[in-house]
Amino acid sequence: MEDDNTIFIGKKPVMNYVLAVVTQFNNGSNDVLIKARGKAISRAVDVAEIVRRRYIRDATIKDVRLNTETLKGEGGRDVNVSSIEIQISRQAPQVEIT
Repeated sequence: MEDDNTIFIGKKPVMNYVLAVVTQFNNGSNDVLIKARGKAISRAVDVAEIVRRRYIRDATIKDVRLNTETLKGEGGRDVNVSSIEIQISRQAPQVEIT
């Protein structure tokens, strides 16, 4: 999967990210990867579900990966931060040649 098809979830409203995912699909992508860390994980799940249920009904959740990343926190301490990657796929339209 190319980095162009990756949407990083942050603090913006959910619909901003939904629009970004739908735009990727409308531009011809068959796969979009949604990535988030920490408190943004629930927002990433919301984005995936809104896209799948309201906008691109033929999209499916192809893969979900969970991970824990170790980052340097305040005072130089190591802090564990959870992360998620949700891969949404859409079947390419079938072209019938007659």
